[in-house]
Amino acid sequence: MLQAVLFDVDFTIAKPGPELGPEGYKRLGARFGLELDPSRYREARERAVEGIRRHPELEHDEEIWVAFTERIIRGMGGGSDSAYECAVAMTKAWEHAEHFELYEDALPVLEELRGHGLKLGLVSNTGRDLDEFVAHHRLEVDAVLGSRAFGRTKPHPTIFQAVLERLGVAPAGAAMIGDSPEDDVEGARAAGIRAAFLLDREDRYPEIPDRLPDLYALPAALGLPR
Repeated sequence: MLQAVLFDVDFTIAKPGPELGPEGYKRLGARFGLELDPSRYREARERAVEGIRRHPELEHDEEIWVAFTERIIRGMGGGSDSAYECAVAMTKAWEHAEHFELYEDALPVLEELRGHGLKLGLVSNTGRDLDEFVAHHRLEVDAVLGSRAFGRTKPHPTIFQAVLERLGVAPAGAAMIGDSPEDDVEGARAAGIRAAFLLDREDRYPEIPDRLPDLYALPAALGLPR
């Protein structure tokens, strides 16, 4: 019997605001003497994702995200030595709750699930203070856990198990939804959560069955009456 639903945070319930997007990179780059081209952001980010290497033990490692961000900056035309310093500053900007916006479906769906008596949790690969994030965006959830606070990142099963312990719910009684097939779906299933759903807002994974186009589709996918 379903008792709880876990949510990823970034690109699941919240998206980066302007300060973390192409124009934000351009403005920040100017502070470091870099002329960054916003039109190159998307391609630069896709290439950076391909080159990212996880910690072998899935430990939270902030330097990995700095390196990822530096690759984006260099891909946008920031080829000078100050690219690293700019990447450090941008990585820190991702830690601030006010730099994020909630998707329009986040609050209504969270409210609907709470109306069914379900416990709600957030589990995220982030250095952000999730308690601060929840307070800033006025989210009503029962437990949160970020990888910096926990020490390991998704898809390591222990981060899912830890947030479920805070909720007092066994894996068989929980569901998970997030935008990463590996981090969110495979990680949750490795932790014993069988009801794991991929959220595919941008239609990036057409080959994966049962993916959800938005959070509005989640209650029905969980089998909840509407």
